Amino acid sequence: MAERLIKVDGLKTRYLEEGSGPEVLLLHGASLGSSADVWERNLAPLASHRLRAVAFDQPGFGLTDNPKDYSVAYRRRFILQFMDTLGIRKAHLVGHSQAGGMAVGLAFDHTDRIGKVVVLATGSVLPPLPEGGKGGPGEGEEGGASEPTPAETRALLEQNLFNHSLITAEVFEKRHRMSVGKNFQAFLERAKAPRSGGRKDNVPIWERLHQLPVPLLMLYGKQDRGSAAARAALLKERFPTLNLHLLDRCKHLAQWDAALEFERLTAEFLAA
Repeated sequence: MAERLIKVDGLKTRYLEEGSGPEVLLLHGASLGSSADVWERNLAPLASHRLRAVAFDQPGFGLTDNPKDYSVAYRRRFILQFMDTLGIRKAHLVGHSQAGGMAVGLAFDHTDRIGKVVVLATGSVLPPLPEGGKGGPGEGEEGGASEPTPAETRALLEQNLFNHSLITAEVFEKRHRMSVGKNFQAFLERAKAPRSGGRKDNVPIWERLHQLPVPLLMLYGKQDRGSAAARAALLKERFPTLNLHLLDRCKHLAQWDAALEFERLTAEFLAA
């Protein structure tokens, strides 16, 4: 696995990559402490299917500089700027959590740049349950008003993982390091920034997923927060042709909890 630094839109940007072939951009979510490292264990397995797997720290995350614009719309535009800087004309997108909505938005608005889309644990593209109810923190809202303590970082990781044995000392140390300092300041700024992604459609995005102009794969953990499994089942009932799978013994970090199944389904989908 190669780790590199480049300048994108004036920001020092860190990315990881492995393999060669059609490009697949792995987009991390917006939770405090998230970074390209959430894909580290998935890069080699995906690359083994003759793919060029690339994961980058989005602006305000990981080792990438903090931007002036903290909106979701800016981070979505940054994906295309990152592609341009690397000379990638067209790529598949795998979006985790909040980034799944960003990937879907790009597929609608820039179809010529996007091959296929994999949505992973993105609650914001699911329909609400008829009975309503509170679903817990929204995408990118985990965290408090002050820098997390090590105990708080561990608690957040445990809330997002079904298999707590995956939280090794190295994983925990890196997650906590990515949750403090300039990344925590960016977390506070994102809370004040627009979250719409720049779209102003009156129709909810879940009602338009079956119209996405590129192939779509949707993956959700059965034990994920926000009644994700029930809402995913409701979406599948409404639109039976959607390629949607539920992963058992799996919470929000589905690429960790269900790594083998995620990699198999994603690779088969991208190669089809």
